[in-house]
Amino acid sequence: MKKSIFTISFCIIMAVSFAQENKLSAPASNAPAISAENKNSPDIKFEIETYDFGTIKQGDKVTHDFTFVNTGKEPLLITQANGSCGCTVSQWPKEPISKGSKSSIHVEFNSTGKLGMQDKTVTIVSNSKSGQKVLHLKGNVEAPATSTETPSMEKK
Repeated sequence: MKKSIFTISFCIIMAVSFAQENKLSAPASNAPAISAENKNSPDIKFEIETYDFGTIKQGDKVTHDFTFVNTGKEPLLITQANGSCGCTVSQWPKEPISKGSKSSIHVEFNSTGKLGMQDKTVTIVSNSKSGQKVLHLKGNVEAPATSTETPSMEKK
């Protein structure tokens, strides 16, 4: 009796084991097909990718326009421009940029609550060959000057 229970259990375990799909070797049906690189696809070329704003006082705002050109043959579409923190805000063109056309991404850094060397980034996501580009705003934020005046005491 023990042998027959063991044999039946063994057969069930083997049947279940062989019935499993090998997920590692099976191609994913919903994965996008990998295609050769499109030679006509848009590409984004920035004049500069790092802007050094120097030294500013805490609380100051720094703005810079990162100028770029579409060096590809198809229209460039920027879908996102994400700052590394809430202190860095960007505005980008929402309309497609045709081949050879120039445009810019406006970036603003608010130094309130920041001190010391800063390297804030904006990640640009587009349909370009490179896919993503990272722009940098660098500089030093100093503490605001403290007042050396003492409050005057009025006599009543």
